Amino acid sequence: MRGGSVDLRLGARTFGSEELVVMAIVNRTPDSFFDSGATFAEPAALRAVDDAVAAGAQIIDIGGVKAGPGDEVDAAEEIARTVSFVRRVRELFPDVVISVDTWRHEVARAVCGVGADLINDAWGGHDPSLIEVVAEFDVGYVCTHTGGQHPRSRPHRVQYDDVMADIVASTQALADAAVAAGVAPDRLLVDPAHDFGKNTRHSLEATRRLGELVDTGWPVLVSLSHKDFVGETLDLPVADRAAGTLATTAVCAWLGARVFRAHDVAATRQVLEMVSSIRGTRPPAVSRRGLA
Repeated sequence: MRGGSVDLRLGARTFGSEELVVMAIVNRTPDSFFDSGATFAEPAALRAVDDAVAAGAQIIDIGGVKAGPGDEVDAAEEIARTVSFVRRVRELFPDVVISVDTWRHEVARAVCGVGADLINDAWGGHDPSLIEVVAEFDVGYVCTHTGGQHPRSRPHRVQYDDVMADIVASTQALADAAVAAGVAPDRLLVDPAHDFGKNTRHSLEATRRLGELVDTGWPVLVSLSHKDFVGETLDLPVADRAAGTLATTAVCAWLGARVFRAHDVAATRQVLEMVSSIRGTRPPAVSRRGLA
């Protein structure tokens, strides 16, 4: 199988090379593009974590700032939205891997201090001090391709000579920098970052050629859920993009991606189990047909 046989070590968990992992999204923001702030309040967010774990999520990704443009959220406010929540999730779910979606080293330091296991740097090394914090706390790190986009900005007439070559080079450079800073190699993932610094055709090409990123040997994370490239491809609003998201999930799983950041945990889990069974790395849950 492409992507080598490297295990991924996050927190107290070790994920084998054939294990497909669901990372559930829990946004502590009042303006999430997907749910318009449904999990901004802590009780609702804790229920979402409980539901996600019950549905098969092994990683919970907590975000305190909307990815796209919107109201200004400074580091202090981002810390206020995430730190106490991470602490509470750590208390209630000691075995789950806790990820925090942030590009700021101040936020990373605060959340790692209360139990975060993974820093999902969605803006690809924008803050060079972030990797130093990751190394200091011996946590995981997501190396993300954004094409040099500034945090919370949208791409405008962005061009690449070869989008996948740029993705591979950029994420490899981030991974090399992380290892040089002292981050353990088995705590690193790479993310092609669909939509980030890309138009829809770029994201489709990144999906089609995902095997080239898998072939670097680093575990690949994909964040596909209800994104604009799905919406534009099918001409559908955010609420109607589940089928397109799941189709893309199946393709990425078949091509070798290993971690899947998702809103629809149960459906994503079923897709990944089906792909694993077709691939031959997971037996059917039951096998009665034609045997009785």
